[in-house]
Amino acid sequence: MSSIYLLIAAVLIILELCYLKIAIHFKIIDKPNSRSSHDKATIRGGGVIFSIGSVVWFFTYGWQYPYFITGLILVSLISFLDDLKPRSVGTRLVTHTIATLLMMINLDIYSYNILWVMVPIFMLSIFIINSYNFMDGINGIMSGYSLITLISLMYLNNYLHFIDMNLIIICIITNVIFCFFNFREKAKCFAGDVGSICMGFIIAFMLCKLILNTMDFSYMLLFVVYGTDTILTIGHRILLHENISTTHRKHIYQIMTNELKIPQIRVSIIYITLQGLLSLGFILIPNSPIWHWSYFIAICVILNIVYILFIKKYYHLHKEYLNTLNQ
Repeated sequence: MSSIYLLIAAVLIILELCYLKIAIHFKIIDKPNSRSSHDKATIRGGGVIFSIGSVVWFFTYGWQYPYFITGLILVSLISFLDDLKPRSVGTRLVTHTIATLLMMINLDIYSYNILWVMVPIFMLSIFIINSYNFMDGINGIMSGYSLITLISLMYLNNYLHFIDMNLIIICIITNVIFCFFNFREKAKCFAGDVGSICMGFIIAFMLCKLILNTMDFSYMLLFVVYGTDTILTIGHRILLHENISTTHRKHIYQIMTNELKIPQIRVSIIYITLQGLLSLGFILIPNSPIWHWSYFIAICVILNIVYILFIKKYYHLHKEYLNTLNQ
């Protein structure tokens, strides 16, 4: 079995290197602007390896979850096209919705035939996909965070058996490969929308499979750091009467990197470590709804307080940065 994983890893490394060569030739480059956290033009779209890896898994391990894979290919195509030339919000939204509805077939969600299960799972899937897109802004944060989540899911899958373990392992392999090119001070490539959205789609599928298998929504804790930052930043932007669909630098990780001048890798490690510790605590507590929900709610309250205190103390630095742009 390990020899198959090594062979797949070798193939994926070769494909990633080929993509980097192609991207250089066709100038698929991310150029920094006033809203980005980078100051150097870098290859975009290296995260295509996530969808390629999943497709390789599909053909290698019995053609499982075909609707999920179809949805993944859909979001991969529209996201890659968006990396090449920005597409309208409507086009992306319709594609993501269709892809998520396809994914939900392999979640067997329609067999429940009850709205209190179907609607939250659909909304959670869309939320995770978009959160991944929002939170992919500095080197290593998305791939490193995904590794922690995937490792947690792999551990839980050992005794809950909610998904094919080979899919988790191959996704771990793709993240390790991408980390080699991205998790460094000077990244060789960025994930691009094709990477962040596809990984969000994959994590959404796995996490929703786990939730439906256990009927325990508190497993959202495995996504709580990204989720809290995303929800509160959106709320903050709404309070500021901003268009939430436009790019910005208001996430905590962006303020830490841009205004506080903390190195990107260090900020990524903070996010990754925090989620890892919270996930470990969740796994170690007694496996009962009362313990799970108590832990989940307590962590959400603490993270909300931390977010508010951080913004109160440091957001003025971001406003000063915005003032310099308007001068």
